[in-house]
Amino acid sequence: MSTQPAYRAFTVIKREGTDDFWLPIGAAFMHQDGDGYNIVLQALPIDGKIVLRLPKTNDQTADSGPRVVAGTDKPRQRQR
Repeated sequence: MSTQPAYRAFTVIKREGTDDFWLPIGAAFMHQDGDGYNIVLQALPIDGKIVLRLPKTNDQTADSGPRVVAGTDKPRQRQR
């Protein structure tokens, strides 16, 4: 198993009137042979849905998940 996660695991908490909240709950690590992943979770989502996303690079905020359009799993462009 790799020491760096291939994906981060999130549960998305829907919030009315504001952006959804992406709560990090774990990570997925690629098998050494490249044929699968181990998923390590520190929590389980209430709705049973887990979203896997590529880890952020060093120049992106480490503790915030992607912003999404309410009602979808599609990332929204951040306003600068």
